[in-house]
Amino acid sequence: MHRSRLFGIFIDTPATEAGAAANFWSAALGVPARPVAGEEQFTALDGAVPDLTVDVQAIDDAPRYHVDIETDDVAAEVARLTALGAEPVSRWLECHTLRAPGGHLLCVVPVHSELETFQRLARTWP
Repeated sequence: MHRSRLFGIFIDTPATEAGAAANFWSAALGVPARPVAGEEQFTALDGAVPDLTVDVQAIDDAPRYHVDIETDDVAAEVARLTALGAEPVSRWLECHTLRAPGGHLLCVVPVHSELETFQRLARTWP
């Protein structure tokens, strides 16, 4: 048995445009843009959506959006989602990128939110 929840929405932006995108979304959503220490490709937009992370992520690809699902058992959640039809795309450290039916990307990551938030919002899976 494991638990998971939607953790965040990521605004994937070509690296050369990430600063301008972070400034735009910060102003558009009325929240501060904060670099994420140790993860230079991310700029957090703290408070944009309660209990959900919203970040601009610098990427070397076309602009898009993706979601992260955080879990207390990455292997079990990847297995659950692939059984539902998702296909593995790549892996970086503990992050597994999958492509859902319909073509949308999602990442499965270890728990990143505050423990209380995860415990309150996560669903339990067999």
